[in-house]
Amino acid sequence: MPDGAMPVLEVRGLKTVFRTRGGEVHAVNDVSFHLRPGELLGVVGESGSGKSVTMMSLIGLLPSPPADVCGGQVLLGGVDILKVPPEELRKMRGARIGFVFQDPMTSLNPVFTVGNQIMEPLRTHMGLSKAQADDRAVELLELVGIPDARKRLKTYPHQFSGGMRQRVMIAIALACDPEVLIADEPTTALDVTIQAQILELVKELRQKLGMAIIWITHDLGVIAGIADRVMVMYGGQVVEQAPVKELFSNPQHPYTRALLKTIPKLGGVREARLQAIDGQPPILSAAPVACAFRSRCPLAFARCEAENPARRPVDGLPLGEGHDAACHLVGQPAEAAHV
Repeated sequence: MPDGAMPVLEVRGLKTVFRTRGGEVHAVNDVSFHLRPGELLGVVGESGSGKSVTMMSLIGLLPSPPADVCGGQVLLGGVDILKVPPEELRKMRGARIGFVFQDPMTSLNPVFTVGNQIMEPLRTHMGLSKAQADDRAVELLELVGIPDARKRLKTYPHQFSGGMRQRVMIAIALACDPEVLIADEPTTALDVTIQAQILELVKELRQKLGMAIIWITHDLGVIAGIADRVMVMYGGQVVEQAPVKELFSNPQHPYTRALLKTIPKLGGVREARLQAIDGQPPILSAAPVACAFRSRCPLAFARCEAENPARRPVDGLPLGEGHDAACHLVGQPAEAAHV
């Protein structure tokens, strides 16, 4: 991926609120990032950090009501897709943005054959005839490593294993050669061996097709092996963003450091038990006015209670271009920050 390439996707100040009878939930709070052609961006954070809601917000997959995408821009090829009519957005979702959902066991329709489900976007978005769509579906199944592809078109999802279903989901997402592929924890429900196969498949497809990918996960170990850049989320906000090697070698946000300490390590001195992050994720009943991680952070001080930190560059580069983090301690010694 060329460093100077223009972003294929740019998100600016995205905000999403769920308005329910029990009150508001500010699930996404001023999220900004970009994705360049051919880049793989890893999005990490614990459950409830806003990873999936952010990605579903930007392509209109949240039910409204209760969800309200109430701020920001999502630029795809320079067009703000938050402002396009619903019918046009549906066309863009199938043709320009592919989405692989989290659970392969429930994402496919059990009453339609695998072939029908792959061919639907081909006929809807690309206008292919039945014969053309059939041939393209065979190509896609072969691309994702499913043997006897033409025969498999006539089978139903229950006749596939979990790993094979996930390969079918990837084939559907790739059907119209999208510019961006969003994968929402696509290996979570699979065993370790199948996870490794799917990750290897994604690497191969990325090399062949050159598409940009957003990979959502809670597993930093996965991100280490496939991502170019990592975006860490907490409390519906981006708290750190950096190239993958930089993030692992020089984490700046206390939450990122805490996440890295939870990864099991092989070799060296074995600790008695894995380190956990004390406390609970924040209740997002209002827009943040203080640091969302303050109650769980060992370095928190008075300013953390009074002010929500903005993202600051760690390496002097513009935000989003290098390494940045949303912490009052970034760029100054800890003792100086407390003054």
